[in-house]
Amino acid sequence: MTDKDTLAETIESKESDLVDLLGELVAAQTVTGNEAPGQEVIIDRLETIGLEPDVWEPSADNLADHEGYFETSSYEAYGYEGRPNVAARVEGGNGPTLSIGGHIDVVDVTEDEWTRDPWSLTRERDTLYGRGSADMKGGLAAALIAIEALDSLGIELGGDLLFQSTIEEEDGGVGGALSVLERGYVPDAAVIAEPFDLPNVGIAGAGVMYFQVEVPGKSVHAAWGHEGVNAIGNAATIYRALEELDSERKARVDYEPAYQANPGLKGNVTNLNVGTIKAGDWPSTLPSQAILEGRIGWPPGESRAEVRSQIEETIAEAAAADEWLADHPPTVEWFGWQAEPHEVDSDGELATLAKRVGEDVTGRSGSFVGGNAGLDERFYDLYYDVDAVSVGPTGANLHGADEHTTVPSLLETAITIATIAIEYCGNKE
Repeated sequence: MTDKDTLAETIESKESDLVDLLGELVAAQTVTGNEAPGQEVIIDRLETIGLEPDVWEPSADNLADHEGYFETSSYEAYGYEGRPNVAARVEGGNGPTLSIGGHIDVVDVTEDEWTRDPWSLTRERDTLYGRGSADMKGGLAAALIAIEALDSLGIELGGDLLFQSTIEEEDGGVGGALSVLERGYVPDAAVIAEPFDLPNVGIAGAGVMYFQVEVPGKSVHAAWGHEGVNAIGNAATIYRALEELDSERKARVDYEPAYQANPGLKGNVTNLNVGTIKAGDWPSTLPSQAILEGRIGWPPGESRAEVRSQIEETIAEAAAADEWLADHPPTVEWFGWQAEPHEVDSDGELATLAKRVGEDVTGRSGSFVGGNAGLDERFYDLYYDVDAVSVGPTGANLHGADEHTTVPSLLETAITIATIAIEYCGNKE
């Protein structure tokens, strides 16, 4: 079996290939709903390695009966046509199988906030800037380089190594990771290269749900405003009640892995946010309706049903305390993201292996972290009883301006993933 120094040297020699590959991926503007350009880059790279990529568009009809399914906002807007997933299998022996990879989609940018071109990888010393450089095209590139290194060293694993590049993780992952698993790519374990700052190992993901509140009013001309009821004012009543619920939950809900790597998250492991409000169409008219849309995220420990009840009861109580809303109550609908939280056993084989290897590769001490963001890993854990952990590079300004990662952390990620594959799958001989 190849020693770890040789493996590390081989991957480090591929630094320019890794950076070039990431540059191609960043240049492919794969905002959720338009993943195909990035998948073409992935397909070409897999074929160059000598693998046969499996490329398919997900089917909402085929997934609709699955417990983890919900209709994503991107599916509602774009459907799944022209939005393929990509998977490939590196044949090994009859031993345990391991999946590696992640998602190709990224969130959109506000270009005037960036000090660099978001769609062109910019290298400044060892820092790499660009949309998706950290979340998570850097991790995808590192996983591909890991496969290339294993191949160039002639390492044949004792079990199959599965690679996947999936769509719409940023919108819930239903057409991506869930579609991959339903297609039959169910491993014994999975490593997703999310930017969890190796040697930290992500073992948990947050529950995430979107909701919409329709708040009624009574429309009249502003000159006779005393005869009407302004829905915006009523919406403010509901907003304040949700703010109070958010504060109460922050004081009550705790989950240590969420702030192991980011102390600022202590006291903020759950978040309820009203992100949009739509009301009115004319300054001289009292609006008859206001629509609030929000998101709630929370760590393992509560179910979707429990959290939904808290929000619905808060809104109902606020309405009941208002003279007009008591007779004209708001309605609540749940849409888009409807994900349960998940947690992998930190004492399990995969988590302990990933942390040990990551610490050995980096020479630093890591922690088991996670629980503050929704992740594709939940599909493996909750519905297929497969341990899935996050092992990936450092990252900053995720979803924000001047998102960036570093070359050393990408190389360390590639070395760690390759080493995990060798140790987990074993050697074919």
